Amino acid sequence: MKNNLFATISSGKYKGKRLNLPSLSTTRSTKSIVKESVFNSLQNDIYNSVFIELFGGSGLMAATAVSNYAKKGYAIELDKLAFNSLKSNYDKIGDSDLIALYGDTFKLTPKIVDENITQKIILYVDPPFDIRDGFDGIYDRIYELLAKLKVDIVVIEHISSHNALDKIGELILYKSRKFGNTSLSYYTKCIS
Repeated sequence: MKNNLFATISSGKYKGKRLNLPSLSTTRSTKSIVKESVFNSLQNDIYNSVFIELFGGSGLMAATAVSNYAKKGYAIELDKLAFNSLKSNYDKIGDSDLIALYGDTFKLTPKIVDENITQKIILYVDPPFDIRDGFDGIYDRIYELLAKLKVDIVVIEHISSHNALDKIGELILYKSRKFGNTSLSYYTKCIS
């Protein structure tokens, strides 16, 4: 049976483009209200940035960033079926600035950051919620990763019951938003 689940890019040059969503058994797609909140919050930061979507799923967030004139959008996905959907979505859009990567977020993200270190870098982190089997401690692993990276802005989508840290390495929490069971925590570089 064919997957009929999709999300739509709602702004920018690719407004109206539909992206197929991977199976809900392996991924959890970002709610439209959450996506809109992210891009409203980051609208002045997206232009000419490098946007990296960790745990990419369909790649909707990176595709929306490129649609709104980010210089590049990367989406990293480890689940093979989800990656196939992601790759197909980006092939359908046909923009060489959208890059789908198959592999481990924890290994690939530092490499992408290093390759783009002279650019403004925005990370969108949307891990499987820690209530899923095999994802205990996911937030601790993410914080450990983020503390090592030199990036400008980080947005973490997480389960609302999780208390996000106030500081991660050189990043400080500057805004939080709650949408039922989902929350967003926004971080930026500390100003010395």
